[in-house]
Order: sequence, then C-alpha cells, then structure tokens
Amino acid sequence: MFCEQCEQTASGNGCHQWGACGKSPEVNAVQDLLVYCLRGLAPVVLKAKELGISTEQADIFTGEALFATMTNVNFDRKRFTKYIRDCINIREQLKVDINQIITWSDIACYYPDFTESLAEQGQNVALTLMSQATNNLDIFSLKLTVLYGIKGAASYNFHAQELGQKDEKVYTFIQEALAALDRNDLSINDWVNLALKVGETNLRAMELLDAGHTNTYGHPTPTSVPLNPRQGKAILVSGHDIKQLAAILEQTANTEITIYTHGELLPAHGYPILKQKYPHLYGHYGTAWQNQTKDFAKFPGAIIVTTNCLMPPHETYDEKLFTIGPVGYQGINYLPSDKTGKIDFTPAREKALKMPGFTTEEASRQVMVGFAHNAVLNVADQVIEAVKEGKIRHFFLVGGCDGAKPGRTYYTEFVEKVPEDCIVLTLACGKFRFFEQQLGEIGNLPRLMDVGQCNDAYSAIKIALGLAKAFDVEVNELPLSMILSWYEQKAVAVLLTLLHLGIKDIRLGPTLPAFITPNVFELLSQTYNLQSITTPEQDLAACLA
Repeated sequence: MFCEQCEQTASGNGCHQWGACGKSPEVNAVQDLLVYCLRGLAPVVLKAKELGISTEQADIFTGEALFATMTNVNFDRKRFTKYIRDCINIREQLKVDINQIITWSDIACYYPDFTESLAEQGQNVALTLMSQATNNLDIFSLKLTVLYGIKGAASYNFHAQELGQKDEKVYTFIQEALAALDRNDLSINDWVNLALKVGETNLRAMELLDAGHTNTYGHPTPTSVPLNPRQGKAILVSGHDIKQLAAILEQTANTEITIYTHGELLPAHGYPILKQKYPHLYGHYGTAWQNQTKDFAKFPGAIIVTTNCLMPPHETYDEKLFTIGPVGYQGINYLPSDKTGKIDFTPAREKALKMPGFTTEEASRQVMVGFAHNAVLNVADQVIEAVKEGKIRHFFLVGGCDGAKPGRTYYTEFVEKVPEDCIVLTLACGKFRFFEQQLGEIGNLPRLMDVGQCNDAYSAIKIALGLAKAFDVEVNELPLSMILSWYEQKAVAVLLTLLHLGIKDIRLGPTLPAFITPNVFELLSQTYNLQSITTPEQDLAACLA
C-alpha cells in the first residue's frame, strides 16, 4: 500500500505496510479503487448537468463516498464494495439518461471486475497513477492536495445537506475537481489555482453547514459543560454529526438514559435548542479521538460513532459500539438509515438499558464552550475597547486536529506560555491538549474561548473577518496569529480556505504534509509565508514582535 493523506504517516513519508490509522492494505486498495471510480463518474455527472438531467443522487452519493475514504472513517471492505457497485450503477443509469437526449460515446468508462479481487484491482490502479507522478512530482503533489481538500469539503457538505442546506455550485465543483484529476495539460500555476478554488468551495460548504446548525439549533451561547458523569444509564455519542446527535436525543427522550458527548461533539452543548429541548443531554466524557480506546473501554453504556475519527475497536468494547452514516468497521454493529435518511437507534438504546451505567458520581469538573462567531462578535465593542486600552495585546487561534504524536505537546506548552494580556481562541479536537486550562479573564472576556468543532472553522473565519471590519483593517493587519495543527483531510480543506482568503503567516504542525513536495511548500511559503512550527518560545516571540 501507499497512503500519505494524513499527518501520522509512517516516518512522515507514507504508510507502506499497514496504515498508522489501523487501515489494512486491502481496505486502502479498495478505497483507492472507489476514488478512481468516482473520478470516472464525474465527467458523466457533468455532462448530465449540462443537459439539465437531475444529478442529485450522484452528487449526494459522491459526497458520502468521499467522506468514507477519509482517515479513520470506514475500515469495512464490504461497505466499500457496495459503494463501488453503487458508483457504477449510478454512472450507467446517467449514461442511459444522457443517450436519451443525445448520442454520447466519447468517454471510456472503467469497469471493475466483481468476480475478481477488488483489492488487487485497486492496487493496480494506484500503481498506474503513481507511475504518472514521475513525470512531474510537484504537479502530482498538487493533485493530491486537490483530492484531499475535496474530501474535506465533501464531508462538510455532507453535513450541510443533511440539514437541508444545498448549493448546486458546490456539488458541481466537486465533480469538476474529480474530473480534473485525470488531466495532464495543466501547469503548476493551474493546479495551485485549482487548489485555491477548493478552498473557496470549502468556504461555501462551511457557510452552508453553519447556517444548517444555527437555523436548526440556534446560535451557540457560552455554556458550562460537566466533565463528570452522573448516576444512571448512559449513551456516549462521538464524532461530529449534530443532526444525528439530535436524533439520538429525540429517540431517548423520557427514558432513564443520559446522553454524553465525546470528542468533537463537545461544542454541541452550546446550542440553545438542544439544551432546552433535551435535558438528558448532560455532559462530556473523555477527550480527543486518539484516546477513545481507553475512554470507550471504561464507558458503562452504549457508544455511537457518527463520523470520523474511529479507531480500530478493541474486543473489550466492540459489542457496545455502533456506527452510522459513512462510518464502519467490519464486524461492528452498523445502524443503517431508511429511504428518508432516518436511523433507528433502538439497538443502541436497548444495549444501554442492559448495561450498568454509572453507579457513582465524581467530583464536579466543568469546561466552557459556545464562543462561536455570533457570541464573540456580539461583544466586539468590548474587544475593541480592551485592545485600544492595551488590556488585550494579541489574539492566538490555537487549534485544529489532535493526534498521538509526541510533538503535539507543543500546543499545550504554547498555550501555557501565552502572556496574560493575550486571548486564545481554539477549535476542533486540538483543544483537548489544553481545554481544561484555567486562563482567567481580561475584563469580562475569558482568555480561553472554544469556537467549536472542526466543522465550525467557519466561525473562526467569521470572527477574524468581523474583527478586521470592526478595526477597519485587513485580516493580516490584526494582532492575530494562527497556530494550527492538522491530521486529516478536513484540515487540508480548511487550510486551502485560509489561503484562498489571502491569510498569511500561518504556522502549521506538528509536521508538514507528506504529500506536499519541497517546491510546492516553498511556493506557498513565498506567497503566504506559510511556515512550520518551531518551538513555543520562538514562535511566541515572533508572533508578538
């Protein structure tokens, strides 16, 4: 196998024997085959769009299928076999629809042989594509950047369309980007521009997702969340999917079950409608995704994983683990959706009722969430006044993905060393490196503000743009530094969005992407001053200089 799409690739170069995420070479190969089939579907979808044929099924399918190939989402070969079959069936039906309008035969479509090993076919496809990389490694690097960015954008768009938020332009560009991956006539500058277009499209997808969340559940408000469990039966919900969390809450209302969030669902407690409607949404259990094997083993109830990041489950808890949507692992309980998209969570509910739940209560601990763009910008006048009076010297956005590598202690140390006249904004699971830090306040403003999950990166962008407007300066002129950590493909999409917006001086870590060649990184560094993190002391000094 050869996989370099996440930060934890072996030796920082790529996984060749087995995925650091736990993905087998066979699963990796079938995922590669699915992506190749999606690339073949894309030109057919674009032709259908050109002729006014509905492509809604193909667009939604493409988003979910790309989501499933992201790091730590789906490890189930059977599910990928079905995705590949569905991809081919959708493509062939669209071709029939097209040929009812025009005679169209100018595309050679790939057909997997379902009587032979799909893993071997996927390996052959991957080897063929990699052999093309020798022609121009920098262009191949940018192609991978576009592909991984599109995976991230598709995942945000997946959640947005779940909540009824759709933009045909987003779907169309995802298909255009997939189709472009087969082109060999584009220059390095063309590919850079396409990567920035991925960022622009991702910004729109995140905007749609923000609208879906806030229109449905209200704007997040600062909220104190218990970190200690209470006595009673329990279900733990992990991942990012707010809509599915709401569905679980609805199906467990008026029962003796308490719902806890895990990982990136911590910010869900800030949504006022969820808090008001579902009092059994009580607290948060555990920390970041990479600690789930320890957290899940100890949790005395059922566990539902709604999105990434899933780690290969241990036998100590696999019987109480359930997955939904694009998430899967062979042999683990999977709860499918019906034709309307509804999931029946009865098996998880029944499992929770059979388990002991929490029998004792621990000492009270709490953490604050809910500092999304609406909450922060509503106090922009206080922020401006504090800056003008010299009470706030600088803002640091410290967040992104978390992971298991030792180098990630940098982010904890960085926040610990931030001067007392500075504010730290954080988002995504990177915050679990320091989310319980008591940094105090500046006036009435907390020095540590949790903007939300990685799906809420749009909020951080809105805050930066809003403050720039309030100060009547450009974003790059704000006393704001971005210290970001990355792990998987949503982080790639967010980075491309920031570059699309022209934001400079971003510090990225803990390591640089293995799929970015030195020449491509040098190009980005020259244009945007994108740089790798060094030490907390050195980076703090540079930011405050």
